[in-house]
Amino acid sequence: MTGNYHQTQIAGYLDYPWAAVENPLGGWLITERSGVIIEYDHAGQRQEIPLQFEQLYVAGQGGLLDIKLARDFTESRRVYLSYASGTAAENYLTFGTTVLDTKTPVVKDIFKVSTPKDTPVHYGGRLLQLPDDTWLMTSGDGFDYREQAQRKDSFLGKVLRFTKDGKPAADNPFAGGDSEAEQYIFTLGHRNPQGLIQDPKSRDIWLHEHGPDGGDEINLIQAGQNYGWPVVTLGRDYSGARISPFTQYEGMQDPVLNWTPSIAPSGMTIYHNDVFPDLQNHLLVTSLKNKALYAVSLDQNRMSAVQIFATINERLRD
Repeated sequence: MTGNYHQTQIAGYLDYPWAAVENPLGGWLITERSGVIIEYDHAGQRQEIPLQFEQLYVAGQGGLLDIKLARDFTESRRVYLSYASGTAAENYLTFGTTVLDTKTPVVKDIFKVSTPKDTPVHYGGRLLQLPDDTWLMTSGDGFDYREQAQRKDSFLGKVLRFTKDGKPAADNPFAGGDSEAEQYIFTLGHRNPQGLIQDPKSRDIWLHEHGPDGGDEINLIQAGQNYGWPVVTLGRDYSGARISPFTQYEGMQDPVLNWTPSIAPSGMTIYHNDVFPDLQNHLLVTSLKNKALYAVSLDQNRMSAVQIFATINERLRD
């Protein structure tokens, strides 16, 4: 895919940015790992908004992660956030909210996964608000705890679904199970999912996740399905060792697209517009390792990824 494009910088001097969201009134809000939101207004004026957390855990990949605006953000200035909380010995992926109407807004924890880990990596942390006002949040496997991605009594390696009050959605697929985690699980068998989007036309939910050395995936997400990790993977351990002998397994969903070698996918959105006809009905995926933007065709009969550009030579986060 070729053509001319013009690059315009809208924000600078960012310290470990993770997510960016557009203000309906103009401008952008960008999260930084340290717990700060950088806001640019419609005129390009910059404001740093340090947030006050109960116990933000900033280390490795941990810290402030995703940001989503409340549906009434232009009136309320309310945002919803994902972040790591706790300590090096016990840290947790957390969902919370705050209102950006004071100099140092206080973040209220709404839902904290109750499976602790002592690793500062593989949080997942991507948020998606569904039309029924429930939320999806991706939860990584914690790296050292990958077997828990298959366990229904663990919050790790899952997509979780809950209400804005942090309660499990009543119609979740495993709601009748015995463990607390089962009440929240929407899908299982994930490694480190950092892309999550719903197609506003088809209502399909698309997720991408980091594999190990190879095996980055895009998956079509459906309630109650198992996406295989670590029983099934097309990647290998970083040592070169095989993680599993299986590339397919009965009862587990195959990815609709695999990247081997890894590109380290990060952000994702979907394009439905006529300005760039070649991108119509494509996922747009940023990559960290390959420092490139990819367009992924949503033609499920022949899904393919095309690199749009790789000229910035920076890790593309969101």
